[in-house]
Amino acid sequence: MIEKYIQTAIKAALKAGEAILEVYASDFVIEQKNDHSPLTLADKSAHEIIKKALLPLGIPILSEEGRAISFKERRAWNTLWIVDPLDGTKEFIKRNGEFTVNIALVENGCPVLGVIFVPVMNTLYWARVGAGAYRTELKPNDALEGAFLETLINKSKRLPLSGREIRNRPYTIIGSRSHANPELEAFVEKKRTQFGEVEFISAGSSLKFCRVAESRADIYPRLGPTMEWDTAAGQAIVEASGGAVVEHDSNKVLRYNRADLLNPSFVVKRHLYSSPAG
Repeated sequence: MIEKYIQTAIKAALKAGEAILEVYASDFVIEQKNDHSPLTLADKSAHEIIKKALLPLGIPILSEEGRAISFKERRAWNTLWIVDPLDGTKEFIKRNGEFTVNIALVENGCPVLGVIFVPVMNTLYWARVGAGAYRTELKPNDALEGAFLETLINKSKRLPLSGREIRNRPYTIIGSRSHANPELEAFVEKKRTQFGEVEFISAGSSLKFCRVAESRADIYPRLGPTMEWDTAAGQAIVEASGGAVVEHDSNKVLRYNRADLLNPSFVVKRHLYSSPAG
């Protein structure tokens, strides 16, 4: 079944990405959610496409655009999809291309499958924990039928990447393009004291997880609020590449389908056995 889950999630992400790009190319209207965060037709269209694709699998869905489900109901979900149909709506509105489609399968609080699609780049990141993480640069009209995973793997690079640009670089921290704060600045200064030369790079949406999984960054500290759908797919990809996503204060692995869907501050590490300091 896991191959069917991966295939369904990837195809749903690609189709959602197509719908997002249609809106991206138009003069779209920006609405406001109850929490005053932005919402566009792209968010809503992608949500409907993904929901339609995943529902036949018989697994409940927790999505940013369908979040009004009580914990009393959710607590019985040992397995669930956690979906962000458009992660990085602010980046979408800025038209900088740094937005993604995120789909994760979570079992007993742990992400076991992750798909992140970057529509503008036509780049797919996907993983199953225990079976590896991959990056696929898709081309127009790529055929992904037949032996789906075998075809996809043949088009993909295994993560983490290797090469001169990965090996010959300073200790690299990646952070949010839209959510810098004094805590992050203090974290970066601490690393400069620890490592000397430190490079700081920015990225939007779940691309930060992907950069750590690729080994283009060593660590991603998120010392501010995020929701479970912002992180589940990225965590699966990082863990499948040999990294870890842990709570900043306790160093415990980040878990899902909690009563409070708001994540604690966390740190994404390139190596699973990194110390709490990174």
